[in-house]
Amino acid sequence: MVFGQPEHPGDPHWLEVRSCRWEEPAPSGPACREIASKIKPHPFCFPRIRLGWLKRGEMRVYEWHRQVQEIVDEIDRCIKDHNDEALTLRVLARRLGYSEFHTTRKFKEISGMALRDYLRRRKLAFALIEVRDSDKKILDIALDYGFSSHEGFTRAFRALYGVTPSEYRRNPKPVVLRTKINPFDRYFLGLEDIGMMKSEKDVKVYFVNMPAHKFLHIKNYESNGYWDFWEKQSRIPGQDCATICGLLDSIPGKLDDRGRGELDSGSGQIMGYIVDPKGTVGDWGFPHAECYGVRLPVDYSGEVPPQMLLMDVPEAEYVVFEHGPFDYEQETPSVGESVAKAMAEFDFTGTGYALDTTPGRIAYFYFDPAQYFKYVLPVKRV
Repeated sequence: MVFGQPEHPGDPHWLEVRSCRWEEPAPSGPACREIASKIKPHPFCFPRIRLGWLKRGEMRVYEWHRQVQEIVDEIDRCIKDHNDEALTLRVLARRLGYSEFHTTRKFKEISGMALRDYLRRRKLAFALIEVRDSDKKILDIALDYGFSSHEGFTRAFRALYGVTPSEYRRNPKPVVLRTKINPFDRYFLGLEDIGMMKSEKDVKVYFVNMPAHKFLHIKNYESNGYWDFWEKQSRIPGQDCATICGLLDSIPGKLDDRGRGELDSGSGQIMGYIVDPKGTVGDWGFPHAECYGVRLPVDYSGEVPPQMLLMDVPEAEYVVFEHGPFDYEQETPSVGESVAKAMAEFDFTGTGYALDTTPGRIAYFYFDPAQYFKYVLPVKRV
């Protein structure tokens, strides 16, 4: 967002807004952009708040982001409902009230890809999950996702994933799926102070024993927060957000997967913080490496993508700070502040536990507005 300054107070062509600013570009996606940056030791992101002015004419840009987001949401709904008739360019353009040409041009301008390509790749992503997880006939899956024949589906599947549907069903392997894009993320666009609401729900704090499992992930020793993590990972070939999230979506058996197919913990994808002397201290108060990945069963024996690590996590105890379901667009900052405050003020006295910063212990962060916002921190008995 580029800020200017009106020449005259009250100029109707300018709109006053508050915006978070970052030192480096940040990818869009689900995360809290403002979590009590003054509260330590557990802030999640570190924005700099500034007051500025935005030309009202430029608000049209953000309106287009919102409208393209409506198309993206509609595409997913129609694919899940197998409503192929509603997925034509004509119908989608009519939904926005613009010509087909203008709609396709704006979609590519905002998303970076052609609408036709996004639609085809998203359909094939849903189809691949059914090939992997169901016993349905390949032809039935092909027809469900808008392909007119087994041959046409097989040809498109192989062109994108390098194997035929039948081969993939016999031997599933990690492939990069087209995850859902989120062109209208009010926090990434700097609109988080417009229409915000405060969540009145409480933060639950409880101790749990987490069974042994594996953690498939990528790791960064220098990043400090979700956005900085992905900015740094994007500099490494094959470790950008879209590639990694697409690969993780294709992994079967994720422990936290609710079948959402989106970029949040509803699809089993979470942030991890491994205590490691080689990592950055940041504001957690102890050296750690930031990670992004999925929890898998302890007996997982599938293929590990070459850019990822597979870690054995033994059975252990944790303390959980959890906020229930919330409105992503209107309550995220408030929810983040509440959780951060609960963690900062929590007193272990009398619980029989203490935070465990032994090298190798891991903390997790779950972000799924439909279910929860929670941190899971390692503890030890004292």
